[in-house]
Amino acid sequence: QVQVVESGGGLVQAGGSLRLSCTTSGLTFDDYDMGWFRQAPGKEREGVSCISWSGGSTYYADSVKGRFTVSRDNAKNMLYLQMNSLKPEDTAMYYCAADRNLRPPYTYCSGQYEYNYWGQGTQVTVSS
Repeated sequence: QVQVVESGGGLVQAGGSLRLSCTTSGLTFDDYDMGWFRQAPGKEREGVSCISWSGGSTYYADSVKGRFTVSRDNAKNMLYLQMNSLKPEDTAMYYCAADRNLRPPYTYCSGQYEYNYWGQGTQVTVSS
């Protein structure tokens, strides 16, 4: 049984930082492309950042480019999203997702292809 679990969300003031983490079980982590998505109330889900199985290819939404950094440690089965210079508009539920079809990261983040496995999400709230 595959499980995807996010952690690290919380309440932070504008301009602050948070690091989200994601771990998986039931799959071979370094066989899987991974991604971070977010959804705010009343808004569509947005692909924030996606990363290839090796970490060699990444994609960022324009809204987070230069502020967020995605990384993975395949030896530890961990995916990270370092979020700096946070803004109130970054407030959302953040989800981690995994897929082993090995497509370019932008195709997942753009919604062209869907990840197979999703976590339950971790809430990020940025106060002004």
